[in-house]
Amino acid sequence: MTTPPARTGPRPAVVVVSDEHADTLMSEFERYRRDYDITCASSAIEAIALLGRLRNEGHQVALIVTESELSDMNLLEALATFRSIVPTARRVVGIHWSRFVQDSESLRPALQKGKFDTFLLIPRGPRDEEFHYAITELLSDWGATVAAPEVEVLRIISPALTPLTMSIRDFLERMGMPYRTYPPDSSAGRTAVELWSADRVDALDGGSPLPSGPLVHSLRDAADRVIAPDSVRDVAEMLYGRPSDIELETIVDLAVVGAGPAGLAAAVYAASEGLSTVVVESEAIGGQAGTSSMIRNYLGFPRGISGMRLAQRARTQAVRFGARFFTGWAVESLVVEDSAAPYRLRTEGGDVCARSVLISTGVAYRRLGVADLEDLVGLGVHYGAAMSAAREMDGHDVFVVGGGNSAGQAAIHLARYARSVTIVVRRPDLTSTMSQYLVGEIAFNPRITVRGSSEVVDGGGSGRLEWITLRDRNSRSEQRCAAAGLFLLLGASPHCDWLPDDVERDDDGFVRTGRDVSRDRWHGDVPPANLATSEPGLFAAGDIRAGSMKRVAAASGEGASVVPLVHTWLESLRQLQTADQSRIPR
Repeated sequence: MTTPPARTGPRPAVVVVSDEHADTLMSEFERYRRDYDITCASSAIEAIALLGRLRNEGHQVALIVTESELSDMNLLEALATFRSIVPTARRVVGIHWSRFVQDSESLRPALQKGKFDTFLLIPRGPRDEEFHYAITELLSDWGATVAAPEVEVLRIISPALTPLTMSIRDFLERMGMPYRTYPPDSSAGRTAVELWSADRVDALDGGSPLPSGPLVHSLRDAADRVIAPDSVRDVAEMLYGRPSDIELETIVDLAVVGAGPAGLAAAVYAASEGLSTVVVESEAIGGQAGTSSMIRNYLGFPRGISGMRLAQRARTQAVRFGARFFTGWAVESLVVEDSAAPYRLRTEGGDVCARSVLISTGVAYRRLGVADLEDLVGLGVHYGAAMSAAREMDGHDVFVVGGGNSAGQAAIHLARYARSVTIVVRRPDLTSTMSQYLVGEIAFNPRITVRGSSEVVDGGGSGRLEWITLRDRNSRSEQRCAAAGLFLLLGASPHCDWLPDDVERDDDGFVRTGRDVSRDRWHGDVPPANLATSEPGLFAAGDIRAGSMKRVAAASGEGASVVPLVHTWLESLRQLQTADQSRIPR
């Protein structure tokens, strides 16, 4: 088995800014000294000089912890300066217990605007694990979004950042899979090429053993497997298998199509209640929500949680109860069969037979429709937040198109790296389409500007995106702008072309449920249940459902609420089968 390389370079820094309570804070951070350089500055001015030196010397700063009261500078001014020097560092305000009531109240408006990540009570004694739980959460988030992983699960070998390479990276980021990218002439690259070509006859014919695209080297076990993927699906199959891995005679109680918040919640609750559950996802676990850099208004996470972490925690929870996941496989069709297994889901990787099906495919971002920009998808142009592309934007000007929460979260994340981020919206401003907490955080961020009443009409570059053209929707004037990145989060388009025509949808293509189903499809005067479609045993939840509230918590609630309806349907199915058997002559 290939041994991952040892850590190179200095450890990331944790900077404590404190005078009066420096000893207490430094003592608390002793437990992190093995993995981080713990340094202390006694004043804001000293901290500014220290942060500047660390940045100039190439040291990463993971966390800045400052007391709420500084002797030489206003706290919020100091935090803004810290942010300008090291925008990727997480920022914590520690408050002494004697000042906690007054300081926590006065700092709350600044916290809501994103001027720092959280405030915490400085520990008053040993083993204050609530304090350290918050600290480790922030360090974990920093490590997942900023730092290169210390332990690799996969390696990508690629001579350049091609669209396929970027797509694979984005998939691995969304799946929470630690990886690094290496050039073919590196030590890791040469090892992967040798492993890939070892059993190939064509490598003996004098030709180059290296394929035209990237290689992916798995270090998950002793097999040392290397593939030359033609698509992201090949990587997903290597990691998670294919639907044909399910035994041919198996009929599951519930097949969930789409692993966004609704599908994940349904999988957790269905599997925990003993239902055999299979989840089929065409892309990465989490759906659109999984691309969010930080969701701050999800119940139970006061410091926020990234969409990736929320999705992977839910997946782990569902797997613990016995649910199975197949990632990278789009459902091509839904076939209605006999009463024992009413539904068959067809994918290129095999079929899944199920007694009931939940449609939770969510929505896809609408296409921009500018041909020259469509040709640059993966080369600076990205649909969705594309978390893996954020680091490539360091020092560049980028544009985010869209006025929803996903666009706001993407802009805030990109602003940690990019020189400037411009949010382009067709409406005059963001107030009618985005949550207020995001509007306030964007207004405070000096790197983000909002360009209202505007649209992207052109763009191009030599081999990758270099410029875009913006048009003012009022004056019709146009402006050409330098751009290294264009992130398109353009509303919602339903993702259910695979459904048969008998499944009712509204004029926009969203699946109808409950009383929205046509009366001639009701059972007499009784409409289908709230989350039941026009077809018995077929349910819909989340963004794909007509009339749904497009929020993560709402989708999760709908997914959980489907499970009692599935139980009711399965019981009626059993009664029907029993009745059919009783009619058989004996």
